[in-house]
Amino acid sequence: MKIKEFEMERFQSTWENTVRYNLSESGVHPLTIDELLIDETDRREFLNLQLGYNQANGTPELRRRIAAIYDGATEDNILVGNGTAEVNYLVAWSLIEPGDEVLMLVPSYLQFYGLFETYGAKVKPIPLLESQNWSPDFEALESNINAKTKIIVVTNPNNPTGAILSADEMQRLINAAQRVGAWLLVDEVFRGAERLTVESPSFWSSYERTIITSGLSKAYGLPGLRIGWLVAPEPITLNAWAYHDYTTICPSRASDFLASIVMQPERRSAILMRTKAIINANYPVVREWLGAHGGLFSHVEPQAGAIAFLGYDLPIESGDFIERLRMDKSVLACSGEHFKMGNYLRIGFGSDANYVREGLAAIDELIDEVT
Repeated sequence: MKIKEFEMERFQSTWENTVRYNLSESGVHPLTIDELLIDETDRREFLNLQLGYNQANGTPELRRRIAAIYDGATEDNILVGNGTAEVNYLVAWSLIEPGDEVLMLVPSYLQFYGLFETYGAKVKPIPLLESQNWSPDFEALESNINAKTKIIVVTNPNNPTGAILSADEMQRLINAAQRVGAWLLVDEVFRGAERLTVESPSFWSSYERTIITSGLSKAYGLPGLRIGWLVAPEPITLNAWAYHDYTTICPSRASDFLASIVMQPERRSAILMRTKAIINANYPVVREWLGAHGGLFSHVEPQAGAIAFLGYDLPIESGDFIERLRMDKSVLACSGEHFKMGNYLRIGFGSDANYVREGLAAIDELIDEVT
């Protein structure tokens, strides 16, 4: 079986550790183990941890703590995997059959898109409309949904736009899924990284055929732990666990232990407050930079995440622009083509503010050269 290359991830993994300024990252500056182990008892226990096989679906303690942030969920609704990327893979592998139809809101993180096509599904993109603050095109949704629609895929908060669905938009998506009996599959990995508002509501418990994926990489600033989770009706979770036996078998024991600390209510709250503080300290740097360019960029301010999705008016395609940016200026950013869009860039601003400012200045140099 041939897979579709995941272009953005291959691009990032190839170059992100070779450039001077990595503005392709969509999370915030990562925490250290020292910052997590502030309790001396936790520190001693971690240093004496036996690195054997972990509970395959995640330890009961971690699954209980994850379940606690989803109304009505129990530990039996949770499957822990090695990052949200693995959990997404397990969902796609276990749920899709050749010939299934999937509706997917785009622009979005395209892992599901590639996986569903690889497994023989027909994927129909449903646009998010920049002119309406990246609201879903509900007319396109209604014209494409039918009795064969098996899954509607949503990313909320959205990557790359940082948009958050309103309560009314969420309900309209739920109603559409209910009408045809489709699964509502929601990637909520940016939930908790809201810039100006309280934590956005989860789709969980709003509809009986809802599947949530999430993890510690984005809102929590802990991509190196490689902890992600699935929240689903128990038959779906058990089925995905059976597929998990063929992949990584279990999450790392050390990562499971640290994730259990992170998901303690007080620690979780403090970590998410740190994320919000970084986003709010750094976004003004991006706003100021955009303001200095007049009408060159179109931009809807992100409601969540350390990401800015920018349309631009330059005589160069986005794939060529980011290649020149990487080669000539040692800056990495993501192309609109990575999200099935045209002349757009995704800029990450979750690092140190001065680092972001310097990276943007290097982008200015290329802008001057292509205009």
